[in-house]
Amino acid sequence: MEKEINGERLTIPEHIAVILDGNGRWAKKRGMPRNYGHMQGAKTVEQICQDAGDLGVKYMTVYAFSTENWKRSEEEVAGIMNILRQYLKSFKTHIKRNLLTVRVIGDRSKLADDINVLIDELWEMSKDNQGLTLTIALNYGSRDEITRAVRRISAAVQEGNLNPDNIEESVIASYLDTAYMPDPDLLIRTSGEQRLSNYLLWQLAYTEFYFTDVFWPDFTRDDLIDAIRYFNGRERRYGGVRE
Repeated sequence: MEKEINGERLTIPEHIAVILDGNGRWAKKRGMPRNYGHMQGAKTVEQICQDAGDLGVKYMTVYAFSTENWKRSEEEVAGIMNILRQYLKSFKTHIKRNLLTVRVIGDRSKLADDINVLIDELWEMSKDNQGLTLTIALNYGSRDEITRAVRRISAAVQEGNLNPDNIEESVIASYLDTAYMPDPDLLIRTSGEQRLSNYLLWQLAYTEFYFTDVFWPDFTRDDLIDAIRYFNGRERRYGGVRE
């Protein structure tokens, strides 16, 4: 899809994945606790989802809490979970206003029961919407995702429902958490870090990477457009073939 933005004709990525980095450092620079940064980061997610939808992005996947994040202090983890609760509750209004579909990937078994109830409620009220699909990665790690997929594939083979000779890349992809959507066209990571941090390792095989020094709470529509402009400047190749 192409769209004119500020007099410039740009191809809009169908799916953008984001690593929301720098919340804690953003807060520290302001003399505030880390969870204040997470709170502001949650507000940025809402705004950027609206901006992305207006620009024509169909899917956005955000890395909200990784399997490794449990290693942070109990105070910070508890704070993040409370912010998540508030965020999921307030997002109901955002869903109605922007016709978002909200999904969650990751191992939900370790999340509190009330958080899982909120996730189910958001899915139920948004599943028929036709706007942007927001996927929130919660207690997510790509190695964990692939491990869980391998277990399900193994079970299907043992039950006689899957012939090992028929296991191809498309079959493996169908067992991943992200089976319902296309792979990301563009990955954005904020705060200057340049690593994947166990995020969508399978899905990012042919994705363009955009790194910015901007902390996530400061990320704006203009920053999003800069990332899309960078994406447009790349020569997309698949297996050596130009897209």
